[in-house]
Amino acid sequence: MPQWSPFPHAGDYAFSPASVRKSWARLHLGDTEPLPKDARVLEAWTLFHNGDFERAAVAGVKAGGAGITAANKATAIYATYLEPKEKTKLDLFMEVAARAEAQAKAEPDNANAWYWHAYALGRYSQGISVAKALAQGLGSRVKDSLERTIKLAPKHIDAHIALGAFHAEVIDKVGALIGSMTYGAKKDVGLKLFQEALRLNPGSVIGMIEYANALVMLEGDKKMAEATKLYEQAAASQALDATERLDVEMARSELAS
Repeated sequence: MPQWSPFPHAGDYAFSPASVRKSWARLHLGDTEPLPKDARVLEAWTLFHNGDFERAAVAGVKAGGAGITAANKATAIYATYLEPKEKTKLDLFMEVAARAEAQAKAEPDNANAWYWHAYALGRYSQGISVAKALAQGLGSRVKDSLERTIKLAPKHIDAHIALGAFHAEVIDKVGALIGSMTYGAKKDVGLKLFQEALRLNPGSVIGMIEYANALVMLEGDKKMAEATKLYEQAAASQALDATERLDVEMARSELAS
């Protein structure tokens, strides 16, 4: 397996297991992951929050149990933001999807097993084209896993965001009628999911970005000003950890383009 590209702001974050534990509620507001009892799992999360994604993934897999979630998040975030090769990126998403599916079968009440299964398949779908993914039946799998996540963890902000993005992308690609009849995608449901996510965490950087994207997909130019404002808020945010930093930098890059 090729070495992963480094986090471009290495050294900017210096979490220790103690400081991760202290900031856990804020760091994991989006995914509601419980504070780990296993020190090895906490170490994997410490590596993750500092942006050492490859070591975090290795440590999480080695720890097993709750460490699988840390490994899946580290791998998925790395693939989304930092992996330059498309094939490698898609392979990493499928690796996460398979690992999360196995975790969900072993622990059906584990909300983040279902979430990372959906996230990885969703990103894979974007990589091969949403239309092609829908034809392969991936859309229903993504939707089902996200709905299961929210049923298990009603305040799972990231799942609200991802499910909102699912509704928006399907409608954008196949239209409102087919999207609704075939895939259960509805504009009002998608927008409400984003609004609920930002109600639960008004400072969610990825929530602002994805909501902005959805507004443009669903409403077009008439929502461009509102979408731009959301991007500006995201770009001005103070990132708490490496992943938020990648989100903030993405917003800044989009505004500059």
